[in-house]
Amino acid sequence: MTIRTRRERERAEREQLIVTAARKLAESEGWSAVTTRRLASEVEYSQPVLYSHFKGRDAIMAAVAVEGCGELATALRAARTAAKDERGALAALSRAYTDFARERPALYDAMFTHAVDLPFATPEAPAALHEAFDELRLAVEPMAVDGDDPVLLTETYWASLHGLATLTRSDRLPPEAHDRRLALLIGHFASTH
Repeated sequence: MTIRTRRERERAEREQLIVTAARKLAESEGWSAVTTRRLASEVEYSQPVLYSHFKGRDAIMAAVAVEGCGELATALRAARTAAKDERGALAALSRAYTDFARERPALYDAMFTHAVDLPFATPEAPAALHEAFDELRLAVEPMAVDGDDPVLLTETYWASLHGLATLTRSDRLPPEAHDRRLALLIGHFASTH
């Protein structure tokens, strides 16, 4: 192994350590607790070392969001591909999405609630963002009828899932009716198929 390869590997390991510490801190205390000073203390590196990897807290949150989108894509793919039919795939994916949002609130916030410097819905978006959206599209696209734009249809369905997840988590919607709301969404969305 060359010195350059070793340094690149060590740099990647430090970046992952910072991202992991930020996630852990955000999940336990909220994103307001995630500061470069606090992270430096958590990972036992100086603040200048953190800044040599990330421009600041927002860049760290963006890295967390990208990592989270990769995890979401994996969860959605597993749910979608385990289903027996297209409607079942949509239902399984929808459940996996809302479960992900409920089980990882700080991660979900970094991905879809807080402002992060990521180019969503553009060719320049990181691969993990495309992968997560593509999993949604693969479940929604079979529900399209003539004239539907599959991307817009997927965005609309995603917005519905996001709304259900966010409003339920913030106690704007009673959680005990979540399953019924999800069934209504799936039923009406897939009724033409």
